[in-house]
Amino acid sequence: MKFGPTRWVKSSYSSAEGGNCLEWSPASAAANGPVPVRDSKNPEGPVLSFPPNAFAGFIAHVKAHNRNA
Repeated sequence: MKFGPTRWVKSSYSSAEGGNCLEWSPASAAANGPVPVRDSKNPEGPVLSFPPNAFAGFIAHVKAHNRNA
């Protein structure tokens, strides 16, 4: 699936030092349905696409298992 130009938002769990960061595009998800996700360190790399309910489950899991959330 092509996402075209879109505004990417860095995860609030990403730190200023880099590390394991991801970005997602809420505008693209709202317009198209699937939630696009990419590695913020490799913005030209592949984009993964998740059904909204799967992405919501992922976020819920991260929040439930992250003591800093």
